[in-house]
Amino acid sequence: MDLQKFILAVITTNPKKAPVASTVFHCDSKEEMDAITTNLEAILDGIAHALSDEIYIIVKH
Repeated sequence: MDLQKFILAVITTNPKKAPVASTVFHCDSKEEMDAITTNLEAILDGIAHALSDEIYIIVKH
């Protein structure tokens, strides 16, 4: 089985909005969330998508 698209990580400032079965990074501020998102996007070779002001996902396309 070859997965083409999947969520690599979730980054959030609101833990209540994060899915349970994912790798989740909890941040204390929007600035911290932006920095972690940028770094993970490069490290994981994925694309970041903002779902709201409180949550980003890193997706492998």
